[in-house]
Amino acid sequence: MRLRTIPGSSGRVRPLRLLGDPALSGPCEDVTAFDGELAALIEDMYATMYAAGGVGLAANQIGVPLRVFVHDCPDDEDRRHLGHIVNPRLVEADGPVVRGPEGCLSVPGIEAGTPRHDHAVVEGLSVTGEPVTVTGTGFFARCLQHECDHLEGGLYLDRLTGLRRRRALRAAARAPWAPGAGRA
Repeated sequence: MRLRTIPGSSGRVRPLRLLGDPALSGPCEDVTAFDGELAALIEDMYATMYAAGGVGLAANQIGVPLRVFVHDCPDDEDRRHLGHIVNPRLVEADGPVVRGPEGCLSVPGIEAGTPRHDHAVVEGLSVTGEPVTVTGTGFFARCLQHECDHLEGGLYLDRLTGLRRRRALRAAARAPWAPGAGRA
C-alpha cells in the first residue's frame, strides 16, 4: 500500500531553460524558507524532470535561482535513488575518474563522454529543513556531481576539453532549439 503520493503528481511542468540562458550561468542562492512554496517548487521540479525524461533537475534549469535539485536516478547496479536536496554541497568526489556518456535537459539531444569521479557524497537539507546526506557511485555519482555543477552555474559542457568540447558546442549551435536556429 502506497502511503505517499508520487513525486511530481501535484506539480506543474515548467519550461526548461536552455544553453545560453543567463539563469544557467550564475551560482544559485541558498534556500532560507522551508515552506509550502519550497514544497511546491520541488513538486514542479519532479513533474518537469519526468515530463522531459531526465534523471535529475536543478532549480535554475526552470529559471529559479535557488540551491535545490531533484533526482530519480539509477546507479550502476540499477538501484533507484529518488529524492531531493536543498542547499546541497558536494563534500566528496573521489575514486577513479571515469569518462562516461552525459547529457543534460538544458542541452537537449547532445551527449558527450564527460570525466566524473565514480563516488560522490552530497550533504544538504530536506524540504522540511532536516539534514540529509546522499552517497552515490557510478551513474548516480555522475548525477549528483552534474546537479551540483548546475547550482554553481556550470554545465557538463564546461568539463569537456579538446575535440569533445568542440563537437558538443558545434552540435549545440546547430540544434533546432539553439537561438537563431531555423532562420534563413
